[in-house]
Amino acid sequence: MCPENASSIIDEKNTLTATDALTLATTDALTLATTDALALAATDALTLARSTVQSMYRTDRASQNLGLEILDVAPGSVRIAMTVRPEMVNGHGLCHGGIIFTLADSAFAFACNSHGEPMVAAGANIEFLAPSPAGERLTALATEVSRGARHGIYDVRVSSSSGETVALFRGRCARLRLPTSNGNRS
Repeated sequence: MCPENASSIIDEKNTLTATDALTLATTDALTLATTDALALAATDALTLARSTVQSMYRTDRASQNLGLEILDVAPGSVRIAMTVRPEMVNGHGLCHGGIIFTLADSAFAFACNSHGEPMVAAGANIEFLAPSPAGERLTALATEVSRGARHGIYDVRVSSSSGETVALFRGRCARLRLPTSNGNRS
């Protein structure tokens, strides 16, 4: 509501004072500004998440060599995929568990770093629920469960192209403390 519309409100309602109308106009303007600021912050967070994940991927030789594709990125969430190649199968002709773990771990790494602060794995576990043959396309969706200034927990669901859950992974991350110029960790 704009101040020039205040007189029409006063005339129509006959109960609002000029101060009431100005208060309404100010409240509307603040609400609009707050909404705009929140939308800008969400856009900035999404842009940061995407650029951080892309930057990590450019130097992540393990993920590149597995043929991982980044499908979706949002702050605290990443979806990636890969196709099980013949050199990824074990003696039973199924995708090796270590490859599935690495797929899930990569999704976890991208998700926990998507806020732009360097994080590294502090621990992880995985439950293998179904086999995956060569040629199967696997998708890993990592989602943030909790995150603080120093630690985070992320769950990753690895699924087949049919949507069947192949593995469930939970990773714990910790903030990477880089050495400063005086040798202390930040």
